[in-house]
Amino acid sequence: MHYKVSNLKLSITSSQDEVFCVAQNQLGLSNSDVISRKILRKSVDARHKQVDFIYSVLIETNKKVTTSDNVVQVEIKEEDPIVFGTETLLHRPVIVGFGPCGMFCALTLARQGYRPIVIERGAKVDERTKKIEHFWATGELDTNTNVQFGEGGAGTFSDGKLTCRNGDPLIDGILQDFVNHGAPEDILYSSLPHIGTDILKSVVKSIREEIIALGGAILFNTAVCDINITNSRITSLSLSDGNQLPCQICVFAIGHSARDTYEMLYKKGLKMIAKTFSVGVRAEHLQRDIDEALYGDFAGHPSLGAASYKVSCRENNIGCYSFCMCPGGTIVTASSEEGMVVVNGMSNRARDNKNSNSAICINVTEKDFGKNPMDAIEFQRDLERRAYSLGGSNYSAPVQTLGDYIDGVKTTFLGKVSPSVTGCFEFADLNNLFTPHFNSFLKRSFREFDKKIHGFANRDTILTGVETRTSAPVRILRNDDFISGSVEGLMPAGEGAGYAGGIMSAAVDGVKCAVKIMNKYKPS
Repeated sequence: MHYKVSNLKLSITSSQDEVFCVAQNQLGLSNSDVISRKILRKSVDARHKQVDFIYSVLIETNKKVTTSDNVVQVEIKEEDPIVFGTETLLHRPVIVGFGPCGMFCALTLARQGYRPIVIERGAKVDERTKKIEHFWATGELDTNTNVQFGEGGAGTFSDGKLTCRNGDPLIDGILQDFVNHGAPEDILYSSLPHIGTDILKSVVKSIREEIIALGGAILFNTAVCDINITNSRITSLSLSDGNQLPCQICVFAIGHSARDTYEMLYKKGLKMIAKTFSVGVRAEHLQRDIDEALYGDFAGHPSLGAASYKVSCRENNIGCYSFCMCPGGTIVTASSEEGMVVVNGMSNRARDNKNSNSAICINVTEKDFGKNPMDAIEFQRDLERRAYSLGGSNYSAPVQTLGDYIDGVKTTFLGKVSPSVTGCFEFADLNNLFTPHFNSFLKRSFREFDKKIHGFANRDTILTGVETRTSAPVRILRNDDFISGSVEGLMPAGEGAGYAGGIMSAAVDGVKCAVKIMNKYKPS
């Protein structure tokens, strides 16, 4: 029998053995009564002056235990066996994109003998890293290999956050796969799991090697230029190297920045709609100030690490919120198209840089950009062109202090916070990025957030523009079998198709796509 013990509050200095001891005492069990035990969840409780950890623990025993509000018996279910289809695949399944969705779709198929072929427009992670660092140093952009495109997708150059709110049962297996490929074990139970860019690079490389060892193939530096359709069914892909790749089933896990691919699919008649997304700026504070605001006297304790926050407010059904918070991180210039600047946040595993940063974004809807999905993409592009111009038209990021943004004047000198942005930055007035209504709401939001985190609206806070890639601006419609209603055999998937929002939900969608394929077709 398995029992889950919840809401165990312990000191931040407590060891794992102490956690298990408290849990067993609640159950009335001795060590000899326990068959197995593991921590399910660990979170920080900083709501009061005392900062503690809150644990949930799973303990297996043959002894009957009295349940309560904090102790429940749970049934550990075995994974349902895969039901393989009977149809024959004339061609190996194809996956476009090697971000989290495409990666876990390919891994799942490869483990069952389907020998998938992955098409990735960007480079392998080592070559990708060199090209990104070259861009940051020189402003010379490779539009196929950059922070958005390449092995691992956009998440590789972020914080490696693995939060997912949908509670899908596939999550545990995906987290375990990350651990098996080199991620730290604490992602299995942390309430805010993250790997870090430095470690994630080797993790995605290891996953790639398993896929290839199992018979899969990955074509890097290869883009899909067109899809070929006969009788409303996909028959082949036209690739950037001039080759035609025949396919019967193709998963399009293209990521949220493949704008040229969106346009190609739209022209081919795929049904897609514009969806709500968010845009804004990156806000930087000194990490020690965030630590002190959230942890008080416990700030800097090695057991706590760098503090993380989440803030939000609403006005007239429009939300402003923090997104992709990177404790102890840096801001990265993440452009993928010429003449445009977009930024993102990134942290290494240690999260030990001087600043914290997060996107502070406001929802935008069809009222802002129109109903046509291509208009939503153009809305993003327009903001990024403005940011490029404000930064000096050389891929420098436009930067302003919060005080100057509120006053409506171009920044000329910095206070206690210095920008961490990779590459170059240029002082600017970010009021010129957005509409007056948008600017007013954003300024009010900072004041609201300051009520929750003291010092959040300090005038020295650094703002960097522009954040536009919070999620896909469109959704490519699909049916219950994940197949496009417009083209048989084409499966829109993951964040780029509008069905996920982050590494974990994208990976989950990739696994589900693989299962759908296996349910219909027998292994090669």
